[in-house]
Amino acid sequence: MLGLGSYVPFLLSTYLVRQTTSMTHRLPSRDIRTGTGPEQYDPTIPVAGIAPTQLDRAGWTVTADSFQPGCEPQKVLDGTGGTWWETQFNPTMAPLPHNIVIDMKNSHVINGFRMLPRQDGSPSGNIGQHKIEVSLDRNTWTQVRSGTYANDQARKTTFFRNIPARYVRLTAQSTAEGLGHPYVTIGEINILSGLDPTLPRDNWKVTADSENPLPNQHRAIEAVDGASTTYWSTQFNGASPGFPHTFTIDQGSAKAVSGVTYLGPPTSFGRVGQYTIQKSTDGTTWTQIVVGTWADNARPKSTEFGATTVRYIRLTALSEAGNWGSVTAASEINLLDGSRQATDFTVTVDSEETASAGEDGRAINAFDGDPATFWTTKWNNIKVAVGYPHFFRIDMQGSCAVRGLSYLPRQTPGNSQSNIGQHLIETSSDGNSWTPVARGTWRDDARMKVVNWRGVQARYLRLTALTEAGNRGPWAAAAEIQPIIQSTYMSPSPESQGQWGETIDFRLVPVAVALCLQHPKLLYGIVTQSIVTNTGHDMFCPGISLTKSGLIVVAGGTNSDKTSIYHPDTRTWSSGAQLILPRGYKSQATLSNGGVFTIGGSWSGVQGGKNGEYYDPVTNTWSLRSGCPVAPILTNDKQGIYRQDNYAWLFARQNRSVFHAGPSKDMNWFTTDGQGSTTPAGPCGNVDAMNGNAVMYDAVAGKILTVGGGANYDSSSITANANIITLGSPNTKASVTTIGSAHYARAFHNSVVLPDGKVLILGGVNFARVFNDDTTILYPELFDPATNSFTVMAPMSIPRNYHSVAILLADGTVFSAGGGLCGVGCTANHYDAQIFRRPYLFNPDQSVAARPKIVSTNPAKIVPLGSTNTITTDSAVTKFSMVRFGTATHSVNTD
Repeated sequence: MLGLGSYVPFLLSTYLVRQTTSMTHRLPSRDIRTGTGPEQYDPTIPVAGIAPTQLDRAGWTVTADSFQPGCEPQKVLDGTGGTWWETQFNPTMAPLPHNIVIDMKNSHVINGFRMLPRQDGSPSGNIGQHKIEVSLDRNTWTQVRSGTYANDQARKTTFFRNIPARYVRLTAQSTAEGLGHPYVTIGEINILSGLDPTLPRDNWKVTADSENPLPNQHRAIEAVDGASTTYWSTQFNGASPGFPHTFTIDQGSAKAVSGVTYLGPPTSFGRVGQYTIQKSTDGTTWTQIVVGTWADNARPKSTEFGATTVRYIRLTALSEAGNWGSVTAASEINLLDGSRQATDFTVTVDSEETASAGEDGRAINAFDGDPATFWTTKWNNIKVAVGYPHFFRIDMQGSCAVRGLSYLPRQTPGNSQSNIGQHLIETSSDGNSWTPVARGTWRDDARMKVVNWRGVQARYLRLTALTEAGNRGPWAAAAEIQPIIQSTYMSPSPESQGQWGETIDFRLVPVAVALCLQHPKLLYGIVTQSIVTNTGHDMFCPGISLTKSGLIVVAGGTNSDKTSIYHPDTRTWSSGAQLILPRGYKSQATLSNGGVFTIGGSWSGVQGGKNGEYYDPVTNTWSLRSGCPVAPILTNDKQGIYRQDNYAWLFARQNRSVFHAGPSKDMNWFTTDGQGSTTPAGPCGNVDAMNGNAVMYDAVAGKILTVGGGANYDSSSITANANIITLGSPNTKASVTTIGSAHYARAFHNSVVLPDGKVLILGGVNFARVFNDDTTILYPELFDPATNSFTVMAPMSIPRNYHSVAILLADGTVFSAGGGLCGVGCTANHYDAQIFRRPYLFNPDQSVAARPKIVSTNPAKIVPLGSTNTITTDSAVTKFSMVRFGTATHSVNTD
């Protein structure tokens, strides 16, 4: 890819818990029933006791240090306790210790080991003292448990924290029968994976914000009675209170909790969609643990998180999964037992304030599940406080599949002077060599910050605080810092699926971006912020264009008549001429002569009549183009003109012309000389594609890919339709070829052309709804124009939907960011970005490929049209492409 200097994305942006009367019930102490529900429920999952399941052993192999002929180690995988493995006892007895190793052939996240002794009635060879270890490569082993088995024929099950492994080794250190024999036996071995076991519900009290009264009574207690045929429901007879709805569990005492399971009601309405899970030590002060969305189906749902020791857990329903109304219901709700997950975790810090100094600011306080306690760096009885950086390191005592971290600032009123701002998060397998997974800057407030990244295997997790969020002093503090550990793990294949890099955190939601030249050179993740006040322009929902001189022209938006211009060389903003027709939610494109054309935008300003306008950057003037009316580009969106002229798909072509590709089904040509003109270019299918997008992947051949979208901008079903539009000369009919469908139907997604002409399609939802992550698509697709095919890439870890952006960077990677911008506390807000490295940036062995470097260009900067530019590289180049800098907002990149 051609690139001179250092290029960074420039960000443009602006920016409920309800108390109700509650009903409380005490669950009587009794046996909890288990069972399966009606046919639509998954019969393999018990309602009241979800627990780890045995992995399929097909293809597994097993080896041992010793065996007696006829009692080979493979017997432990044959499915019957009537056969067994036995170490050698004839002609000589092999001495203790003995070990047996299971090779599962693939990596799994496991959390349990199950052993069945021989079942012929003989206690001979029963194992006593033992240890269990796991490994990914059979060279480095991690002990997960040790203990002593009882001398009987009962099945033995050992649980441990979730950990990725391919190999499992049991070492027998003694026999249980006490006869001094050195030989051991095992009938069967199984490996467990899945959720943590559920906690017992004896002595629970459950509280709901609402219950449906008689005659169709559905009390809160019916969600914890062990029966799938009964259920709790908020009121629907007579009045029907609106969202949110809460279901609170008082366990009676503090217990380690690692997740929540939810089984919806037997009916199809009332299923929880968007939700939050909170914790509390006193039932009054609540701290958010996790937010998410459950799908609209009858299957049991679960949400896992790092184990936290608390007494109270609250599930808050924020929406109904199928948008059927305001009722929330549940057949069964369980808590997962996290006692085995974090008991061995340890924390280390660079500095802490101890109780003897008058304030208990020990590091362990940030890992105790109590938001009222906190860790703070040392401040008392020292002449000069130790300044930044500060670190907080977690040792998980074994390799875990870790995919995120949550940080809750200190919650003490009046003590915000130690909030962490700029930060770096790293993982390590040995505590010495560290790999960054996330970095950026957190907002200066007391709300919980959650950072997600692609799952990685690590033993250690380190948060390094680089600055205080408000520049108020040298101290750092945290009420809680917790790892987010996943129960499933996918081995990375960057050479075929690409790879997501570290997470970059921002203080705002990136909703509009532009690639621009800046100095000094960029270090990914170093985020700086500036407040633009001199232009008086709220640039939310504008049009964005890059001029041929590298200026960024931002026009319209919330302040719908304003134009602001960014000067990369000086990093300053200046005001441009005012638009003649105030607009927002409108596209604009840079023309072949360097001018800018815009059309549409009834989201702001007076609705309707948003005909074409032309901006001349030389004279700094806007002028109307009466020959370019807005009517031909309108869709049939059900919200009327407010939406029908939003964000047109515009592509500049030769002789100052513009091609309009959608989202309306009718395409058009615009010319901009004089008063301009409009020429129909034919239809692109027979339906509009609001929320879809279009990208020109071959400018010379005039090739445009359109994908996804639906009839309406909001609350609309969508399609996976994909078309290739081929352009000829301006004002001629375009050729449209339908190439079938992408793997996923998408709305609010982004498409980015790559240097090799392929197109990366990422993010989006499969039902169009603004400010909502319910139907998020985490799997990007790569379109190959040579075969007109789509290939699924490595999944994202963060939803990128409405108000998300994506843009090609100068090194061939893709910047993906944002989503949301729906107010403080909205769960669809994503204050972060990630970098995607596509497969050709890796060697077949998964190492990073060496990239050719541009040594020189002649001429150095400006190449007149039709002239030659000589480019020298440090190594052989087989293919070369020129890609124009991009801008992006609202799934549109007109540059």
